[in-house]
Amino acid sequence: MLRDKNLIPLSHQHQRALALCVRIDRAQPIPAPDMEAWQAEIGQLFEQEIKLHFAAEENVLFPAARRFRELIPLVEELTSDHVRLREEFSQAESRLMSPKSLPTFAQQLAAHIRKEERQLFESLQHLMSAPELKALGVRLEDGLKDASQACLLPSEATRLKPTR
Repeated sequence: MLRDKNLIPLSHQHQRALALCVRIDRAQPIPAPDMEAWQAEIGQLFEQEIKLHFAAEENVLFPAARRFRELIPLVEELTSDHVRLREEFSQAESRLMSPKSLPTFAQQLAAHIRKEERQLFESLQHLMSAPELKALGVRLEDGLKDASQACLLPSEATRLKPTR
């Protein structure tokens, strides 16, 4: 199903986070000396975009979804994911991730994003009317207005290397 235009700003942020997850996955195994660069990039993404993204979901999107009884368990699961992912982002910001925990983080973040896209967004598009989605989009836009619109460029250490 096509994404409703009112949810596209969140989907664009999801795409940027998924791109990071793909790069982490393809870079395996990550040498210990490169961990500083990977964690710096993860921390920067959190500060510039994900922190506001999570807040917009928790303050706007999730309350709208909770109006639908069938979505409450999913929203509770996504909220728990946010708690766990915030801890993971904090580990990166504190430079406490290991080469072993980095791919686990990427898998958890990707799974969370796919859950939102494939389950929550799809359900909301079926359950909400066009005017409700438009009102939701206005509130989301306001919640995301301070997020960075720039794409983070990978550093030399986090750039995908050509395959041979």
